[in-house]
Amino acid sequence: MVGVVTCSSVSSIKALWETRIKRREEEQEEEYKRKTARSATGRLSIWAWEDRAVLARLRKKVQTEDGRLVLRIEHEEWKSFPGCLVQFCQVHEWQIHRTGLLKIPQFISSFQSLLVLDLSRNSIAEIPRQIGKLTQLRELLLSYNRIQLVPEELSGCENLERLDLAMNRDLKDLPDQLRNLRKLQHLDLSMNAFSSLLDCVVSLPALEWLDMGGNCLQNLPEDIHRMEKLHTLWLQRNQLERLPENISRMKNLDTLVLSSNMLRDIPSLMEDMSNLRFVNFRDNPLTLDVSLPPRKTLTEDNEDEEDREMFGREFMQTYIKEARKRAYAVLNMHCINQLKEDTSDQ
Repeated sequence: MVGVVTCSSVSSIKALWETRIKRREEEQEEEYKRKTARSATGRLSIWAWEDRAVLARLRKKVQTEDGRLVLRIEHEEWKSFPGCLVQFCQVHEWQIHRTGLLKIPQFISSFQSLLVLDLSRNSIAEIPRQIGKLTQLRELLLSYNRIQLVPEELSGCENLERLDLAMNRDLKDLPDQLRNLRKLQHLDLSMNAFSSLLDCVVSLPALEWLDMGGNCLQNLPEDIHRMEKLHTLWLQRNQLERLPENISRMKNLDTLVLSSNMLRDIPSLMEDMSNLRFVNFRDNPLTLDVSLPPRKTLTEDNEDEEDREMFGREFMQTYIKEARKRAYAVLNMHCINQLKEDTSDQ
């Protein structure tokens, strides 16, 4: 009997002990859940507070200018933008400069009222594909960034009139789909790494102003005259050795800058470009050494001083005339020598 009672007592004590341990474990688990919940609530409160603080800070940056809502941030550090920025999706312009911004947020597509997106002088390396959903966008200004690739979705910005990608250094190509930007008038691709004038650029039907200075262009396309509406073309600081004859067929071209290239000649047909008001051939290894004739009078007005500038329009015309004169002289000399040879043979 004693042994049975002892065994029964031990079993009871063991069962009681296990129950207490289990209950303690359950209590500890409940306490952990309560602490976790309080911690999460605290974090949510902190996040909510931070969002409110950011919103208050951003709200001060939204101004009304000429009837437009403008988000303007300059010389402040904003490497990225929080999602709460979408609460300002009615703004018409972003003017965000020198903030160290690293990327354009993907939620940019929420800003359907956006007309101007100016993110110049930041550290942006990529344009998100969502940019193509901004069908009302008129100006996209991304100069002085680190962009290496332009997505084909940008062609979806069907109302884009101005695109500035200057000074991104390593940018050397554009998607062919950009030829669909049928309203694009102003394109700045200067200070990049383009080695050719791309066909998608030549095919832009409304293009009026193009800057490709400071690239690596070695030649221009023979069908450059397809750019029928182009009136300003900047090609300074490239590696151009010759100009296509068809450049003379660009009837609307009035400004042509070709300084600091490798040109050795000027196409004679350029003499007929009557609308060309300003041209610059400075710092090219041209074959002929040409000087402008002196002015007829000392009292002549200075209105045409731009044309008078050395290597300008007057220089171009004088150069072409001199080149033609020398070509005739060489041809005449050849004819005389040929005649002498024929006479000697007789």
